[in-house]
Amino acid sequence: MDGKHMQIGEVAARTELSLRTIRHYEESGLVVPSARSRGGFRLYTETDVARLMVIRRMKPLGFTLDQMRDLLDATDRLDATDRLDADERETLLKRVRAYQQEAAEQVEKLRVQLSRAEDFEGTLRARLERNAPASPA
Repeated sequence: MDGKHMQIGEVAARTELSLRTIRHYEESGLVVPSARSRGGFRLYTETDVARLMVIRRMKPLGFTLDQMRDLLDATDRLDATDRLDADERETLLKRVRAYQQEAAEQVEKLRVQLSRAEDFEGTLRARLERNAPASPA
């Protein structure tokens, strides 16, 4: 275990995810609290927070819950202490590479969208500046 446990409120603050979203990801099997308090409260570790951050970063790129689950499964298996044979390791790495490539493609699409949005905002700003009433002297 990686030491300190956090309650869901602290995890929500650290990940900028709502309590409801974290619970939804738990119900979907994407993240499981590492422990429960005596009172039944969910307790999370740094590893759990890192997992939630992966999910949070995948969401705006359009990845589905199934894709998130698949990537997390692949990375969990790669990170496990169990020794993998060369074929299994390569299969897992191939899955992770496919997600990395898809993420790179989505990032490029977002860059184009951002550039267009900045151009649009600049056009509107220039129009406003041209049409602003002259300030009294």
